Amino acid sequence: MVFEHRSVLLQETVDLVFTVPDGVYVDCTLGGGGHSELLLQRINLQGRLICLDQDEKAVENAIRKFSGDTRVSIFQRNFAELEKVLRENQLLPVNGIMFDLGVSSPQLDEAERGFSYKHDAPLDMRMDRRGKLTAENLVNTWSMGDLTQIIRDYGEEKWASRIAKFITEARIHEPISTTGQMVEIIKNAIPAGARREGPHPAKRTFQALRIAVNRELEVLEKALGQSLSCLADGGRIAVITFHSLEDRIVKKTFQSWMGKCTCPPAFPVCKCGAKSLIRLVNRKPLIPSREEEENNPRSRSAKLRVVEKLQV
Repeated sequence: MVFEHRSVLLQETVDLVFTVPDGVYVDCTLGGGGHSELLLQRINLQGRLICLDQDEKAVENAIRKFSGDTRVSIFQRNFAELEKVLRENQLLPVNGIMFDLGVSSPQLDEAERGFSYKHDAPLDMRMDRRGKLTAENLVNTWSMGDLTQIIRDYGEEKWASRIAKFITEARIHEPISTTGQMVEIIKNAIPAGARREGPHPAKRTFQALRIAVNRELEVLEKALGQSLSCLADGGRIAVITFHSLEDRIVKKTFQSWMGKCTCPPAFPVCKCGAKSLIRLVNRKPLIPSREEEENNPRSRSAKLRVVEKLQV
């Protein structure tokens, strides 16, 4: 199966992250290689592109796609290992880092991966199939309290406790092993009136399970924490988010790098020594155009934030 993925905010991301033609750039979420392919058109023969992805199919596809291009290095690694990969390969510092977060189109569309509530398939949801924890393990072994917490916190689902209760009751009779079973449990848990409004009733719970299985928020915080130290002065970080939890982490991290003074208002001069490490390249997040939303409905919730490292 060809790993085809329509990159969101493609031109905008590459335009804003690119600074120098002979620089070193990192695509932390390779996916279908769209952002990488466009960036390669900007850098010269001295430039380098480092691509990371934990999905073996994305890596296999990229090896075929960029075969023969000596500027490209591809690693099947989680972007939480960003600094380690760059240090191991003596590629520090870099001039630009891109993150395109969330699940890719091939992962959603390939039924056996278990990400989608639209297909009946094994309840898997691992982005990296080398990982041990699956969504099936999670729903069959975690306590009702833990299930409630992740569905509420990661899915922002108001029926979280009721869904968790129905999950723990259902698994007494038989293990929950497919996405189809999971969808039926969620539908039974959410009152009929509530199911008639808003998105698919399973959308928020499936998002929560996926985030928990892949530790997405924890990994994002870790990777962002490394990215600034990996960057050369004047280098840029571009992050595309798809839901409020991711965007909140990115926004909060960028704000912390802006070095706002924490001294009490009564202090005549700053004593905390706060210094701004970055500047915002776009003061408000960029969102897809109406045309892009129409051509790619999955882009609708995307937000792009870009910062530039200052010389301190």
